Parts: sequence; C-alpha cells; structure tokens
Amino acid sequence: MTAGRLRFEGYDPDDEGRREALCTLGNGYFATRGAAPESVADDVHYPGTYLAGCFNRLTTDVAGHRLEDESIVNAPNWLPLTFRIDQGPWFALDHVEIFDAEQELDLQRGILVRRLRFRDQHQRTTRLVQHRLVHLAHPHLAGLHTSLQPEDWSGAITVRSGLDGAVANTGVARYRDLAAHHLVDHHVTEASPDLAVLDVLTSQSRVRIAVAQRNRLLIDGTPHQAPTTDLGDKRVDHEFTCEITPDAQVQVEKIVSLHTSRDAASTEPVSEAVDSARDAPEFDELCRTQAVAWARLHRYFSTATSLSEPARRTLALHRFHLLQTVSPNSTDLDVGLPARGLHGEAYCGHVFWDELFVLPVLDLRLPQLSRALLRYRYRRLPRARGAARHAGLDGAMFPWQSGSNGREESQSWHLNPRSGRWLPDHTHLQRHVGLAIAHSARHHHLATGDDDYLNDEGAELICEITRFFSSLATYDRSIDRYVIRGVVGPDEYHTAYPGNDAPGIDNNAYTNVMTAWLCATATQLLRELPDQRRRELTDQIDLRHNEIDRWDRLAHRMFVPFHDRGVLSQFEGYHQLTELDWDAYRRRYGDIQRLDRILEAEGDDPNRYQVSKQADVLMLFYLLSAEELDEVLGRLGYPMVDIPANVEHYLARTSHGSTLSAVVHAWVLARGNRRRALEFFEDALVSDLHDTQHGTTAEGIHLAAMTGTLDLVQRCFTGIEIRPDGLHLNPQWPTELGPLELTVRYHGQPLTIRVSGRAVAVRTAPEPPAPTVTCVCGPHRAHLRPGETARFSMDATPATDSAGEPL
Repeated sequence: MTAGRLRFEGYDPDDEGRREALCTLGNGYFATRGAAPESVADDVHYPGTYLAGCFNRLTTDVAGHRLEDESIVNAPNWLPLTFRIDQGPWFALDHVEIFDAEQELDLQRGILVRRLRFRDQHQRTTRLVQHRLVHLAHPHLAGLHTSLQPEDWSGAITVRSGLDGAVANTGVARYRDLAAHHLVDHHVTEASPDLAVLDVLTSQSRVRIAVAQRNRLLIDGTPHQAPTTDLGDKRVDHEFTCEITPDAQVQVEKIVSLHTSRDAASTEPVSEAVDSARDAPEFDELCRTQAVAWARLHRYFSTATSLSEPARRTLALHRFHLLQTVSPNSTDLDVGLPARGLHGEAYCGHVFWDELFVLPVLDLRLPQLSRALLRYRYRRLPRARGAARHAGLDGAMFPWQSGSNGREESQSWHLNPRSGRWLPDHTHLQRHVGLAIAHSARHHHLATGDDDYLNDEGAELICEITRFFSSLATYDRSIDRYVIRGVVGPDEYHTAYPGNDAPGIDNNAYTNVMTAWLCATATQLLRELPDQRRRELTDQIDLRHNEIDRWDRLAHRMFVPFHDRGVLSQFEGYHQLTELDWDAYRRRYGDIQRLDRILEAEGDDPNRYQVSKQADVLMLFYLLSAEELDEVLGRLGYPMVDIPANVEHYLARTSHGSTLSAVVHAWVLARGNRRRALEFFEDALVSDLHDTQHGTTAEGIHLAAMTGTLDLVQRCFTGIEIRPDGLHLNPQWPTELGPLELTVRYHGQPLTIRVSGRAVAVRTAPEPPAPTVTCVCGPHRAHLRPGETARFSMDATPATDSAGEPL
C-alpha cells in the first residue's frame, strides 16, 4: 500500500480471491468485487455483485436434512469485457505470458485501476489499462473504461462487452452443497444500437433486477461504428470489430445502470435502468464527480495521527470499505449491516451483532447512517415480538442472524469443512444480540442528543428488548437471584454442557450483567421521557407498573457467576470444565484459531474445555467503563471485578477464531498493558489485509473488525465515553506515537479533539447557535460554548481554556 492507494503487483491465482474482496467497489446501494472483467466464476476468480438488502431463500436436501437458507443474491454480472485478435481465442490471463501486472485501488476517489502488459501465443505484445468505478453520488451507475494498445502487431480486434445473468451463489466452498441458483425469468432486450438490458427475477423474494449497458468504442479518440448486439438466453453482448496498427489506441467505454423493484421513486426497473444508462454522463465526467463525492464523504472522518505509515494506510482502507457498505445512499434503504460487507457471500450476507462495533463510529461522524441502521431493527420489531411469543416469552426476541424480514436465519445445521460432517447448530441461542441492539440505540441517543429518535423509536425498541430479557430471566429461590438459562454467549464454542443433549448454557456472565445494565437503563430512560410521551409509550406497548418494578428487581438481583475472587466465570460451571493443553495443540496443528473444528474432527467437543473462540466475559470491559461496570455490579451487591486478572485469565484460554477478538483484546488491554494492546491493534489492522484467517477474506471482508480498528483510535485511545452527563475523556494514547487529532460530532456540535499521552484539548466549532458541550476528564468538568477550547490533564491540574485560564 501507498498513501491513499492499495496496490497489488503481478498475477497470483492463489491470491486472487483476497485481492478481489479487498478491491471491491461499492456505494451503499450495490457493490462489485474486484474481479478481472474477462473472468468467470471458477476456483480462481469470483466476479460477484451484491445489492444491499436483496435476499432470496432456497431449500436443499443435505445429509438427510431439509435446509432452507436465505442468502444475499449474487446479481447479474455487469463486468464482462474481453477481446480477441484475428478471430483467435478470447483473452484470458491464464493463456498469455504476463510481463507486467498491477491492480491499484484509489481509496480517495473510489476508482480501481488495472494495468497489464502481455504477449500471446503468436508473440504479439499488448498493453491494457482499465479504470472502474461504482458511483457514490449516482448510486445506480457503474462504469468500466478499457484502453488497448498493440506494441508490435497489426490486425483485426474484436471487443465483446456484456451482461451475464447465468450466475449463482458459489463463492463460499463450504456452502456448495446448498442450492445456489437464485435468479429466474431472464429477459434480454436491445433498447437501441448501443444500449441493451438484462432483467431477472429472484425465485422466492420476487425482486426484479434490471441491468442496462451503454457501450461505445473509440480509436485514437474518434468514435467507431455502433456495436452489433447478441441476445443470448441469459446474457446480452455488444461486439465491436476494427482494424488496429501499432501505437494506435482502442478505447471502450462501458456505462452500466442497475435498478430493482425495491427502489423508491421508481416505476419498474427495466425502464429505469434504460433511462439512467442512456442519460448517464460519459466516463471521464463520472470520474470527476466520483472524486468530488468521495472527498465530501472523507471530510466527515478527519483524523490525524503519528501512527506508522502502514497503519495509517490500513485505517484508510478500513474506512473506505465501511463507507462502501453503508453510505448516505443507505439512509433511505431498508438494510442492516451485513457482517461481511457487500464483498462476498460468507455468512450468506446476514446481519449479526456487528452494529455494536460499527454504530459508535458512525454516531460520532455520520449519525444519520446510524439511525438508518437502527431503523432496520425497528422495522423488524413486530417480527421480533412474534418470535418472543412463539417461544412463550414477552417483548421482542431479535434473531442472531437476520436478513430480509427479521426472522431467524441461523442455520440449523452447519458443515465442518475439516471433518466433512454436517452438525447441529445451536448458535441461534445467542440472545445477547438484543442487548447489542439496545446498547446501540442508547449510545446513539447519548451521542447525538436526538430526542426525536428516542421518542419516536428508541424508547420503544429498548423497552421491548428489556421486556424480553425480563421474561427470559427466572427467579431462583435457593439463591434469591434471577437467572437466565439455556443461552449461548458471544464465545460460540459452548453451545451445551458436556454430555447434555439439551442445548444452551446457564448464566452467561456477559448476558446476565448486560441484562442488569439494560433493566436499569430502561427504567432510567422511562423517567427521562417527557410525561406525555411516557404515557403514550406505556399505553402503546401496554407496559404495566408491575413490569417496571420487575425490571428494577432484575437490576438489583441478577445472578452473576464468579469462580475466583474478582474473576467472573464465563458461565455457570465453566471453571469445572477440563483445561486444554494449548501447547500440544499448537505443536500439532500450528494454527488453532478454529479450535472447534479441530476438536470435532478428532471426535472431541469444545464444550468439554475451558476454551473460547473470542472475547466473552471481556466484552463487558469493551462496552462498559470500569466505573459503569462497578455501578452495575454494586447495584447487584457484588464487589468490583479485578479487570487485569479477568483479562489474563481469559486471554490465556482464547483461540481468537474471530477477527473481532483482536479488536476487543486491544481495547481491554489499552489501560493495563499498552504494549500488548498495540500488538492486538496491529493484529486487527492486518486481519483482512493479510488474510490471517487463511482464506476467509476471499469470502468477504470482516466489516466489524475493520471498523473496530477505527474505533480503537477514535474512542479507545482517546478515552471517549458517552454518558448521560456529558462527553467523558480518559486519554490513553501512547506518548511515543505523537499527537492524535480527530474531529467528531457530539450532540450535533463539531468537536476537534487533540490527544497527547494523558493530556487532551477539546475545541468547539465557532458557529452559533450550537449547543453548549459538557466535557468531563477525570475530576475536571468544562462547559464549552461555540468557539471555545478546553485543555485537560489526567493529573490534578484544573482544566483551562485556550488562554490558560482555569475553567
């Protein structure tokens, strides 16, 4: 990588999948992987295009089980463009001698550039340069510009540019036993000599997708004749043929428009696609407006650090992929946050709890995007209520994996690729996803001060989730505490007790503590609501006084398991499980990130051991400050936990089988062991860039881990905490890394925060009538009006203004 650019040299078939995922281009409406335009889906290449929120369900008979799976749909491929010389074979990388190959992703402009110099079997040398974009400001448009130049030959060249609807979801090897053909009812049409359209239908969800292309060919800048059109069964192609001599340049400009029946302000997708493709600007103008749109978006994420150049470049890459997945184009779409972005088909494009790691970044930069993602959950509140009722519970039970309508999309069976066995999957019992949604909603309100959100949607969402966890908890008279049984925690390795056929474990510490936090938060939130809105809400959801009283009891009487002084048990009985010989497994297998698959392939079971895939107990220290956690546990009557002892205990028992693990461990180590925190930060930075999970990046980037690295800089190292009484700062930025400066938005007010070691300065924007901002740093508190600066230090020095006067 160089400043603002991700560059790959040479052609490496074994690495092509990772490169395609990392070179994905998108705009929040759709995205296309960075596959070569002449390639087709095979074991090397995978040219996938994905529309945000476009899902389809298929049913498969596998290993004696009938499985229904909903997946994000691989839409028609708009990339195809190839050529041949003198009626020879169509160009393919594997059939030529490559002299130079380079692929470069411009992170500032959102443009992918590809350069090739090669010789074919007839000793003809050719140069090829391609520029590609998926337009940020025109979300339905994409473009591909190809330049071909012969060095030492003359002859006829035929260029073929098409749209391919004969695609399927085959991008993840372990899913290939599942039904994969989501598109039916293909139609191809020639709208004009240079414009053609392909439209298809998803088989179950009945989403109509239309893709139109406009092609033109130029020789040394002069337009050539119109193309011929070949209307196939599931494909349409434009072909140009012309004579070419050395040093002449052939240019092909392909402009594509993509529309669906889910679009707003649309009559039907075919006519919309044809109109927008016909009226679209030429490629050079699209490049210009693309650069303007990206520059405007980048300004919201202003951050200056003295981190190493590779770290800064990787953070820029992570920010770029976040904004390609969720952008201002997403605000009017009914879409959630797919765990693997719009970059591949892993996890079937489902929505998990990843917003917990992403929304805090957006809350302080582009809060309208956070609200749009929270609205995805709110719209599915009726479905979550129905799921709770079906389980015999109250409130709203959100699914661990969500897709189109918010039903539970988790697989009931999953394949262990190491053993080849299909196994029952109980991870849908991760009820803690509701806690993540509630926490995100509360953080959004505290960060933005948006009372309209709280009154319109947020309070109802939080109360219904609280009602569910109150219903999930039962009173255990023997210990005079409330307990939660039969769930799965964030760890995921433990889905049952050893030898027990009943799925789930009891009293997961993370779930129970966060339930106590939620009950206290919901009770406080109801007190904060205006009287009229509180009455309306209680009538709207039929919330009774006895329910609120129960929430208060849960906030004071939840059971939390401990097994040593100050050390939480991951769940009840965890410390009685067998200790694993970690060194033996590392010697035998080397990489043991997916220890669960290794153990199952050996005929063993991770449920037997004190092992974790990722942070579980330690998630409490990620979400709650030491003071907040002390408040929750103190209310429950428990002593404060020993945070360093908990971190060391569980760090020694974690295989880091999730990319999120490095993010969380970097966060929780930042205050107690800065050196190790920076090591985990480095691990998180390179997890997708270097594909540290050995093949998973090719299936789609890990969006929460990428965004988590941004949040480590934005909130963790600056010590930013959003609390009801103001913006708290407890800076932990390593002095040796120089100053850190970033601009965020808090309660609608732009703030510039500069951190150096344990000192911090906060400057408000000068423009009135911005609200007064309350900042708290240790024992110091300042109320900043527009245009004021406060400087804090985490020692006994009082806060001062820009002139050095005490505040």
